[in-house]
Amino acid sequence: MSDNVMKDENMQRVMLTAIEERLGLVNLTPELDISESFINVPEVNRPALQLAGFFDQFDNDRIQIIGNVEYSYLSMLPLPERLSRYKKVFACGIPCMIFCRNLEPEEEVLDLAREYYTPVFKSGDNTSAFIAEIMRRLNVRLAPGILIHGVLVDINGAGVLITGDSGIGKSEAAIELIQRGHRLVSDDAVEIRKVSDETLIGMAPEMTKHFMELRGIGILDIKNLYGVNSVLDTQRIDMVVKLEEWDPDKKYRRLGEEDDYIEYLGNRVTCYTIPLRPGRNLAVILEAAALNHRQRRMGYNAAAELQKRVRAHRI
Repeated sequence: MSDNVMKDENMQRVMLTAIEERLGLVNLTPELDISESFINVPEVNRPALQLAGFFDQFDNDRIQIIGNVEYSYLSMLPLPERLSRYKKVFACGIPCMIFCRNLEPEEEVLDLAREYYTPVFKSGDNTSAFIAEIMRRLNVRLAPGILIHGVLVDINGAGVLITGDSGIGKSEAAIELIQRGHRLVSDDAVEIRKVSDETLIGMAPEMTKHFMELRGIGILDIKNLYGVNSVLDTQRIDMVVKLEEWDPDKKYRRLGEEDDYIEYLGNRVTCYTIPLRPGRNLAVILEAAALNHRQRRMGYNAAAELQKRVRAHRI
């Protein structure tokens, strides 16, 4: 594990207020205090069977989604029976219920939700699209994670994690990249989430999102200074660049026939070590490294091509 890992971040929860804000939900029970409510599982549930009375193996810790099918079925029932079905679901202690397609529950249903302290929301989205989006977000936020000291930028679509000792120039390189049209994901601290055995996603802690510290200047709000196109909320980590002071006694990569790797959360990521000397334009070097990395992923290796030409020339 890299020395830049600051601490193990379990953080296996997402605040309900964040879900409400990010997905543009309408809170139908604003009287309930949800400031301390959170979700800790990435799956959701459409309680069709439960509304029909079957509760075996019911996962009551999941967000419950009501779509057109569930709503239409309940609408055919007399109001007392309908309320009885909702009551049984609320009584299980579910974290919240969300109505899609701008469907409106009856006021009596909302009264039951308040009685069982269950927040109820609605969304204008199609049910299937809404479920796909909320699960995508939950899978990222609830994946195993760590916090890394570094800077994450998007360079021509490639997520580049810049690491190195404090004060070595990571933020200075990032600000020049932003001025050249690339985008900031996080400065100083990067949350890394393992969403699969092949994919690591990086993001900024909520407290420092879109902010950057430049020594001698202070805190910059990158989004306000350079516009919304200068920042990203999340980005896949495609490569790591480790910055270090030039060591004349150390042998650095010259040809780069084979990749070096660093491991985070059990996933290997291509890693380049770049030595710093006065006069080197770090932003340009990082751009070239990102483009070269993309070419290698597409099957073209410049070092291998050069070796092939050298061998052909000797024949």
